[in-house]
Amino acid sequence: MNDTPLWHRLFGALALLLPWSDALAFRVPFFSMGLVSADVQQLLVLPALPVLLVDRLMPLGLGSLLLLLALFLAVVRNPGVPYFVRFNVLQAILVDIVLAVLGFAFSIFGCRPGFGGGFACQAFTNTVFLGSLLLVGFSLVQCLRGKEPEIPSISDAVRMQLF
Repeated sequence: MNDTPLWHRLFGALALLLPWSDALAFRVPFFSMGLVSADVQQLLVLPALPVLLVDRLMPLGLGSLLLLLALFLAVVRNPGVPYFVRFNVLQAILVDIVLAVLGFAFSIFGCRPGFGGGFACQAFTNTVFLGSLLLVGFSLVQCLRGKEPEIPSISDAVRMQLF
């Protein structure tokens, strides 16, 4: 029997909104193919709206950075917060950083997510979006089951940082 309390599971799952909100920047080419109905599109975007609103409130697009720093300092570095929540928040922060770096790399190479581009650009953005969807979905299921999501390399980095 799993002994992780329900509120630990919910807070661990709530942390996944941070990387999901950044992954939505890569959704446009995938959604424009017409494979997903408008209802499913709204269902995928709806959970990330609170994080997107906080991101938009700050000038110069610093909302996401401030939210990331607040989570890192208030949750990850606080030994009073349970390990399960700290693990999931730090893992979400690392996935978010990977997505932000990918977004910067795409824009450096002229492949800004959501602004068309060639076939290769759309293929890469679709791959990042679908990979993020699978990663967040897997992590969400594992969090709700009360288990630590095992993402290769990222989970190891989180454990090294927390211990």
